[in-house]
Amino acid sequence: MGHKGAADSRLYKIIYMKLSIIIPIYNEADNLRELFKRLFLVLTNLKMDYEVIAVNDGSIDDGQNILMQLAEKNQHVKVINFIHNYGQTAALSAGIAHAHGEIIIPLDADLENNPADIPKLLEKLKAGYDVVSGWRRHRWQGKWFTRKLPSVLANRLISFFTDIKLHDYGCTLKAYRKEVIAGLQLYGEMHRFIPAYAAWNKARITEIEVSYQPRSRGKSNYGISRTFGVILDLLLIKFLTKYMNRPIHFFGGVGFISLALGVLAGLVAICLRLIYNFHFVQSPLPVFSALFIIVGVQLIVMGILAEMMMRTYYESQQKTPYVIKNKINL
Repeated sequence: MGHKGAADSRLYKIIYMKLSIIIPIYNEADNLRELFKRLFLVLTNLKMDYEVIAVNDGSIDDGQNILMQLAEKNQHVKVINFIHNYGQTAALSAGIAHAHGEIIIPLDADLENNPADIPKLLEKLKAGYDVVSGWRRHRWQGKWFTRKLPSVLANRLISFFTDIKLHDYGCTLKAYRKEVIAGLQLYGEMHRFIPAYAAWNKARITEIEVSYQPRSRGKSNYGISRTFGVILDLLLIKFLTKYMNRPIHFFGGVGFISLALGVLAGLVAICLRLIYNFHFVQSPLPVFSALFIIVGVQLIVMGILAEMMMRTYYESQQKTPYVIKNKINL
């Protein structure tokens, strides 16, 4: 009975806790009224207090005026207007920072995400998960080589680096318990890696299929040009999640490998000179030896400097490299 009572209490809390819907918006004036119509239809049927945070990311169409009208009609709608376009990651970051709900659900403004899927995400949270990620399984039908295959490869690459098995990192429609992403600072194109940050905080993550409707109005703001930025952000995420608190292990490890290669190349060059009378100028080995040794020393020094910066980061802001779940008698 005790366990059942605790489960019922948790279910009650999930049903009635406040829900924050975050919508990053850039030049989506043609879709806004229909989006909010569908969204309100879903939210009014939920037994939850809610807020809708619309982040206008410097739109140059009539989106700002439409959002003002929607906010005047419904006090649940809150609007953040950026002075110019900063990108989806910045918009989501601002929305999360201003959210008051205990559950946060980002949603695209282009009608490709269906608000009717929100209850399914909440059902999974009730099952005990901290993050529920949407999977647009049937996206890019008929575009296997041009869009589907690159998407599959990109998602598998991200899964390999982050150790999280998801099929669709690019799907904005996800549900988060606020505590697993509280204080999250996002930069670049890192919004797609929020589940990796949550996993860093030991969040329980799952994935469900969500419906997908191709854009019918407006112009897509995504392009292949973002790929390289995403790859660089992915490498940064891997470094932050594994070596943030011990950068000397990363830089020092690579540095020692470089030193070892430099010493090995130097020894081989010396052996060739002594045994076969092979002059140094006849081989690139001495150059490689000097290059690898110099790079190795630089990497080790860089690791030491990174360690000093990491300590300054924590100590100057009185932060700790750990998170306390709770305390007893303290």
